[in-house]
Amino acid sequence: MMRASLSLAVLGLIGSFAYGFSSSTAPRLPSAISRTPFTTTPSQTPKSNIFTLPSKVAQISSFRGGAMSPKSTTAGDSSEASSALNLRTILASLWGTSGVAYILLKAVRRVVPIALEPFAGDTGGIPLSQFQLIAYVGTCVWFAYVEGYKGFQTKFSPLVVSRSLTLGRPGTPIHHLLFGPFYSMGLFHATKKRMTVSWGVTLGVAGIVAAVKRLPYPWRNIVDAGVVVGLTWGTLAMLASYVKALFNGGSEFDPALPSEN
Repeated sequence: MMRASLSLAVLGLIGSFAYGFSSSTAPRLPSAISRTPFTTTPSQTPKSNIFTLPSKVAQISSFRGGAMSPKSTTAGDSSEASSALNLRTILASLWGTSGVAYILLKAVRRVVPIALEPFAGDTGGIPLSQFQLIAYVGTCVWFAYVEGYKGFQTKFSPLVVSRSLTLGRPGTPIHHLLFGPFYSMGLFHATKKRMTVSWGVTLGVAGIVAAVKRLPYPWRNIVDAGVVVGLTWGTLAMLASYVKALFNGGSEFDPALPSEN
């Protein structure tokens, strides 16, 4: 009875932290700057795509405190600057997003063997009972929705992509680039609320991992199976959001950058 209660308590804690990636669905940027070039006319509105990404990032970057403003350039310089900005933005954002994806996939790789242990045949543990098998499947479904969909797809993944796209702006501090994945996660240079949530989730998950390790077989395996599903879903959602942002010319989600006024 104690073991079952401990398992339920751990599941409840994981749900709370997974659901708390953000206190609400990630806010969108004001429509005035959402996927909109600086100046266009109705008859000349370009199709938003990867090549218009620099202008979108420039608009988003204004949230950092107004350090950027559109500057007039000659026709020759404009083409050259646009190309450089495009390459810088793609490389910097790729580092930020892929770095977070790597962290998640590394965690998945570590727990996959434990999650599959009940099905490893002669080399595995004791086969699951019918009740435990139902709990296994139910946990995977629950994590897919709470952690994968609600936690990652609608909140954390768009945030990571949106913040990573601001790494390519001119004048970005070198430590923002060096620690791009952690910057993209909102662990620093973010609003107070965003940093509180990000650090709270990070430390909370660390505590939950320690608690899960104390669970007996097969409950640890069942929880880890749910973690694998949730993190895998979240990683795929993040990569999909990144590709979508590139082809749409930017992200509509608020990067939660601090005000520097």
